[in-house]
Amino acid sequence: MAEISKEQVKHVAHLARLAISDEEVETMTKQLGDIIKYAELLNELDTENVEPTTHVLDLKNVMRKDEARKWINREDALKNAPDQKNGQFRVPSILE
Repeated sequence: MAEISKEQVKHVAHLARLAISDEEVETMTKQLGDIIKYAELLNELDTENVEPTTHVLDLKNVMRKDEARKWINREDALKNAPDQKNGQFRVPSILE
């Protein structure tokens, strides 16, 4: 891949709505170039016999099974409500 240019750094900074000085453009150009060079080292790895994966760890779903179960009844749910009417929670109106 070609080296990253100062114009590309300025363009990305503009897209991100970042105001960067000329000195920062110099620094970012070098740093981003170094990052790209390091990432390109991955192209040298032999991945011929490596299966594609979405995660490096073998993760399992640890969530409980979704099962219907009995919950509390309406009276118990409303027992600690500061204000209720006709079996429903009452809250202050937010609209006029």
